[in-house]
Amino acid sequence: MSANVMELRPKDRVQQDAEPIALIYRSMGTHAAEEVVNRALSELALTVSGLSKLARCGELADMVRQLRRLERMAVQLGLVSFGAVALDAQDCLQRDDMTAFSAVWARLIRVAEVSLATEKGTLDLQI
Repeated sequence: MSANVMELRPKDRVQQDAEPIALIYRSMGTHAAEEVVNRALSELALTVSGLSKLARCGELADMVRQLRRLERMAVQLGLVSFGAVALDAQDCLQRDDMTAFSAVWARLIRVAEVSLATEKGTLDLQI
């Protein structure tokens, strides 16, 4: 008996709202806004990295708080999908559903990779 293994390639639409960043640029000017936005994106990347370490070590107790912080930061930058998936991950942990959390965590990493890419030309990218 042979087993057929199918490789799944998830495709999600990554939605972004340009208005929060546009507002930052309008209120602060180009130079200052670039610094603020780049710092915020770096902070998001560091937070994801820290969460990855917690997940690998199985230290899930502190993840809900960190995911809540990640979700707030993503929403403030108009990273709609990123914030929504972080919220879903919080929900899975709060319900103690590790199977769902594993799937949502994988999605969070995929969405983070696209959302935090430095050369995003368009909104609503598909991954």
